[in-house]
Amino acid sequence: MTAHLPSKPSSQEQPSFRHELYPYRGDAHFLSGTLGYIHEALEGGEAVVVAVPSDKASLLRGELADESAVTFVDTTTLGPNPGRLIDAWVDWMKERGEGDRPVRGIGETAWREARSAAHLSELRYHEWILNRAFARSSAWSMLCPYDATDEDQSSLQALSRCHPLIREDGHYMRNEAYLTAEEYPFEALNPPCTPFQELTYTHGDLTAIRSKVSQCASDAGVPEDQQRKLAVAVTEIATNSIRHGGGRGTLRTWTQNSTFLCEFRDAGYIPDVMVGRTRPNTDQIGGRGLWLAHQLCDLVEIRSTPDQGTTVRLHTDVPSHS
Repeated sequence: MTAHLPSKPSSQEQPSFRHELYPYRGDAHFLSGTLGYIHEALEGGEAVVVAVPSDKASLLRGELADESAVTFVDTTTLGPNPGRLIDAWVDWMKERGEGDRPVRGIGETAWREARSAAHLSELRYHEWILNRAFARSSAWSMLCPYDATDEDQSSLQALSRCHPLIREDGHYMRNEAYLTAEEYPFEALNPPCTPFQELTYTHGDLTAIRSKVSQCASDAGVPEDQQRKLAVAVTEIATNSIRHGGGRGTLRTWTQNSTFLCEFRDAGYIPDVMVGRTRPNTDQIGGRGLWLAHQLCDLVEIRSTPDQGTTVRLHTDVPSHS
């Protein structure tokens, strides 16, 4: 059940980040909802940042007549890893929110371009973690259009759990399906494909780890430039694992569906759900390893619990030679 809320918070309401899911069906429905959201922002003197697929951007541009308060950005320049998106949104919002000017974002993820079940899972997690990232950003709000045409209800329900509000008929409503629990219910990682390579490591084994990954990545067909990036990411993750994961861990590597994977498992626990998703401060000591991994790899999966320890998977795309 949902309850209608006013289009804007009253003066008595506690300001907070407004994160709305907008399920639509077809181009006309997409335009009616997003244009209503944009015009509502413009009437209130707010700026708007739009990050939607190119075909949807063309539809909006045709209706907005080069409105100066609306900026279009291209998320494809960030690469496939959704772990890079929060930093990008922080930059875009700050650039447009001069002074105390409120900013609205419209971000439509290209769900149908998801490369794997793991990628789709991380895309959903990004939608949920936005609520944490911008929880105190009362001057920012976000509309997430989602093409529900021909979609099964389970996909829409899974995404609905990531949004506290749903937009419908020009209003946003509370979404009682939203997951307010402190712990996000991660989907379990699938076991490694066989055959996989395995190496147990401890202090002094960084050279062996890099050598193992380099050989396996080369055998899998990973290009040399990406191998160099992967070597940096692997060094960072292995170092963190040894320092904070009980001094030892297990490395596994394998290839699955044109993706080369490196998995690090140890006994440590990472309580920060935002780890790796925001750029470290220049004077910050530590905390750069997982952020670098997100910048260098095509996907990063993190699973960490106090009782089962931590697993970090680094995905690297392998180009097709067909």
